[in-house]
Amino acid sequence: MRSNTVRTARRRTLRVAAAALTMAAGLTLTACSGADAGGAKAAGQADAAAAATDVDAGAGASTTVQNGEPQAGSGAKGGAKGDAKTDAKAGASGGQAANSSAAQGERCHTSGLKASFATGGDAAPDPDAEGATTTSIALTNTSGRTCKIGGFPGVDLTSENGGGTWSLVRSSAKYSSITLGPGDTTDFTINLGLAHEGDDGTWMPAYAEITPPNETTSLKVEWPWGPLIDQSAATHPVTFVNPIG
Repeated sequence: MRSNTVRTARRRTLRVAAAALTMAAGLTLTACSGADAGGAKAAGQADAAAAATDVDAGAGASTTVQNGEPQAGSGAKGGAKGDAKTDAKAGASGGQAANSSAAQGERCHTSGLKASFATGGDAAPDPDAEGATTTSIALTNTSGRTCKIGGFPGVDLTSENGGGTWSLVRSSAKYSSITLGPGDTTDFTINLGLAHEGDDGTWMPAYAEITPPNETTSLKVEWPWGPLIDQSAATHPVTFVNPIG
């Protein structure tokens, strides 16, 4: 009887001990599980905070991702818009500069010029200079626009009695282009071999027909001086034309 009681008590003790061990193990697992969950939660919160910080820090970045597609951010959009405006403005300015250059590069046309002999003051050629004298012809821009002119004009002298035309030869002088604004004037000279009234072998011009460089129509101006030594057929006449510019 006593032996049975002892065995029963021992089994009960073992069951209690086993239960206690099981409970302890369960508590341990629960504690570990709670710690892991808390750590994971804390780590998740830290990652979320870091991500939020990254998003805030990248607000001015050139691209963001929306619906899986890269989109231009506000900074890139503003920059692209600004660059486009700048390029467009530069292009417009370049176009205006090109148009201005083209306008200034257009030559002066006969229809926009007025020709006249310079006759005032000491402009009159010296009849005793024996070919070393000159006369000046002024060309005034009457077109209302800016133009360029330079080179040799054509000069044809028409005789007083209508007997013929003398086309003056050109000198070997160098020249450049001149820009004439509206109302501006330039000139060129003609070297003259003047004769005296009553001399033999003279040519008395009635008009000078002036054809501007690269033009085909002429300006007709009355001849204001006396007769010339007739060298209309000479190879190297004393009377010849010099360039504009």
